[in-house]
Amino acid sequence: MSEKRNIRDHKRRLLAAKYELRRKLYKAFCKDPDLPSDMRDKHRYKLSKLPRNSSFARVRNRCISTGRPRSVYEFFLIFLSYRFKKTNTK
Repeated sequence: MSEKRNIRDHKRRLLAAKYELRRKLYKAFCKDPDLPSDMRDKHRYKLSKLPRNSSFARVRNRCISTGRPRSVYEFFLIFLSYRFKKTNTK
């Protein structure tokens, strides 16, 4: 099950990297008060048509070995817990 979660998260990371520039551009157009409102609405519509998983807000750091989403060290992407290792290594 942890592999499935990690694969899903990896796909989200790839999509987020792919659409990052487009998403930032549309957001900048939406927030620009100098543009006409119909143009801002057009860019807001384009932003809504991007895939949901292409947002960095949906990316979650997970442990590589267990798939656990919390208490993960970002540098290592590994959850360090003596108790967890102790119970699973019998």
